[in-house]
Amino acid sequence: MATGKKAIEEGKAVLGIELGSTRIKAVLIGPDYEVLASGGYDWENRYENGIWTYDLEEVWRGLQGCYRELVQNVRQTHGIELQKVASIGISGMMHGYLAFDQEGNQLAPFRTWRNTTAGEAAKELTGLFSYNIPERWSIAHLYQAILNREEHVGRIASLTTLAGYVHHRLTGEHCLGMDDASGMFPIDSATGDYRKDLIEKFDLLVDGKYPWKLRQILPVVKKAGAEAGLLTGEGALLLDPTGGLQAGCVLAPPEGDAGTGMVATNSVGVRTGNVSAGTSIFGMFVLEKELKKVYPEIDLVATPDGDAVAMVHANNCTSDINAYVNLFGEFASAIEADLTKNQLYETLFRAALEGDADCGGLLSYGYLSGEFITDCREGRPLFVRGTDSRMNLANFMRMHV
Repeated sequence: MATGKKAIEEGKAVLGIELGSTRIKAVLIGPDYEVLASGGYDWENRYENGIWTYDLEEVWRGLQGCYRELVQNVRQTHGIELQKVASIGISGMMHGYLAFDQEGNQLAPFRTWRNTTAGEAAKELTGLFSYNIPERWSIAHLYQAILNREEHVGRIASLTTLAGYVHHRLTGEHCLGMDDASGMFPIDSATGDYRKDLIEKFDLLVDGKYPWKLRQILPVVKKAGAEAGLLTGEGALLLDPTGGLQAGCVLAPPEGDAGTGMVATNSVGVRTGNVSAGTSIFGMFVLEKELKKVYPEIDLVATPDGDAVAMVHANNCTSDINAYVNLFGEFASAIEADLTKNQLYETLFRAALEGDADCGGLLSYGYLSGEFITDCREGRPLFVRGTDSRMNLANFMRMHV
């Protein structure tokens, strides 16, 4: 801990922040990659007017709360105040739609990756590009807004992701890492930039309708390891309103949660892969070469260094499980049983190991939101059983797992 304390005092620690679907996490690590402190903030998306969204004010409440908890952890663990870091990296949920005008005003509610409202646009762009464009991608949301004749489209000056938005507010730089950028618009691994031929096709598709060209509103693409701006005084105050955090540190290119997951599992090399299971679930597999044809079930994204990745994604994974765990937690509180969230999850998941192979005939459709991969447009979570089903805790939890 003495080494960690010295690294913090000398401003050599590195801060990483990820904005996930249900939790914002901050981790401070030392030069030897030892975790020195952490903080978190729970949040949840809302379903408003047919859109899955987060309020951007909640983004900053969450970031400040998360950073504040990390600072408290530094104080309690190391007995010092965190004032300076060597660098910062921001990661967040990929895709979605965050559009801003020339003055930085948000033009439409944040449409997250979870929305299944851009199917018409995705289908048309996939045909035009001969390249799979999932409806959660930013370009699909943009084109759907065009098809819907939404008034704000003509006033767009910048389009970005959640990580890109936070990074821009901290640094003033409008950029993205390669993985996050590849979830907005197709990437050319050879050039490390957006596919120029597809940019041109899109511009021809909407030619003359708007004052902007697509390349003008998309973020600049940066590879892993590139400098992506410095923390400004205004940005430092956004993270730490007390004024304790010094400005001036370098920031890494903002990345998507899929990219940080590849790095965390050491799955960035060709012919490696990983599976991420959370609010959504997806598999990522680094390709030796591009796919020969379009597969609607397979998205092509990129590693933070630009290699092509095949991604298979489903919108729904743990949301329904979490709802039932919360239900069991309410029961535990009602009988005054003192159980932590970790104890609840561990107890219930262990029970699943004792369930029957067929889950006792129980069946769950955990679709809290729509699911594009099965063409289900809206979420309707269901739990069903027959009259002869064997309903007990073990089978119930095995069914959900």
